[in-house]
Amino acid sequence: MEYKDYYQILGVARDADADAIKSAYRKMARKYHPDVSKEANAEDRFKDLQEAYEVLKDPEKRRAYDQLGSNWQAGQDFRPPPGWEHFAGGFGGGANPNMGGFSDFFEELFTQQGRRSSRGGAPFRMRGEDSEAEIQIPLEDVFHGAKREISLEVPVLGPDGRMHRERRQLSVKIPAGIAEGQRLRIAGQGQSGQGGGPNGDLYLRVRYAAHPQFRAEGKDLYLDLPISPWEAVLGASVSVPTLDGQLRVKVPASSSSGQKLRLGGKGLPESKGGKAGDLYAVLQIVVPKEVSAAEKELWEKLATESRFQPRND
Repeated sequence: MEYKDYYQILGVARDADADAIKSAYRKMARKYHPDVSKEANAEDRFKDLQEAYEVLKDPEKRRAYDQLGSNWQAGQDFRPPPGWEHFAGGFGGGANPNMGGFSDFFEELFTQQGRRSSRGGAPFRMRGEDSEAEIQIPLEDVFHGAKREISLEVPVLGPDGRMHRERRQLSVKIPAGIAEGQRLRIAGQGQSGQGGGPNGDLYLRVRYAAHPQFRAEGKDLYLDLPISPWEAVLGASVSVPTLDGQLRVKVPASSSSGQKLRLGGKGLPESKGGKAGDLYAVLQIVVPKEVSAAEKELWEKLATESRFQPRND
């Protein structure tokens, strides 16, 4: 059989990253989609594009393909090197019923059983491409876990070969402790398959929504805790909000603005049962904007009696 240069088919360099590969595929897929293309060889070109993208978008398949090195060129006869079937077999474990339309070269690489020719009139069948979208999650849902109904627009490759956005209503389970940047997989909600092939998956990348009180840094939470001047000087027991309710904490005497009080384990939980983050209450000394005559007299007396000079240092 002839060796296929998947990088050449997609028109990308061998060191192209995933984004460049996806961009090249989408551009050429629009050009050669059989439903819209006027090119004489559109269907064959489109099959080659699908096949090349199926390999190069998958890090493991791409790594296996790259093991072939540069000893073959497009059009040359190809035979896998000795022992290759043990390496490539890990991807399939047998003939895959979804591989109709793939070339013998692809099946030689990624199946251990006999090859099936796509030239016998078998219908073109291809799994849909995976899609990715971003969702914002309230910190309360990160802390407790939740099941939410969300509405979002996802990119979809239409029958005309062009990308468009489709609005969907989805039920999403949010596990407690999910990390920012982590992805949630929604099976079968990606792009539609070709020729009756299965849909791809939808991956939702998690972002933490802004919170009116808390700031998240990894698993740790921070909040500003206002205290009065006399609480800072004398010390006090004050109530502190957490994502799990109010707690009372002790403000040490002679505290300063910016000083942090640590509440161990009161940050965000670890999704796999590990150690939870901490909550840090950052003290902010707040002075009254208005004072009564009696209060003013007390402040003036304090100013006269106090030996404290904040600018001596």
